[in-house]
Amino acid sequence: MEIEEIENMIREAIPDAVVTAETNDGRHYSAIVISKAFAGMARVRQHQMVYAALGDKLGSEDLHAFALTTKTPE
Repeated sequence: MEIEEIENMIREAIPDAVVTAETNDGRHYSAIVISKAFAGMARVRQHQMVYAALGDKLGSEDLHAFALTTKTPE
């Protein structure tokens, strides 16, 4: 799965998100997602929003592992 595809999927679901994703091997990914939409939400709910954006890709061969950091803008 391409980094750009992951970033675009997240941005489609969370339009104001600033997304930075990376991978070392094409199967294990990490991302930092910053969005005003996360304000006042528990961290677990923030992560659920991002996971929902990735849908069926998460946990598949395309996106086997995904480490996530979510934040609100400073």
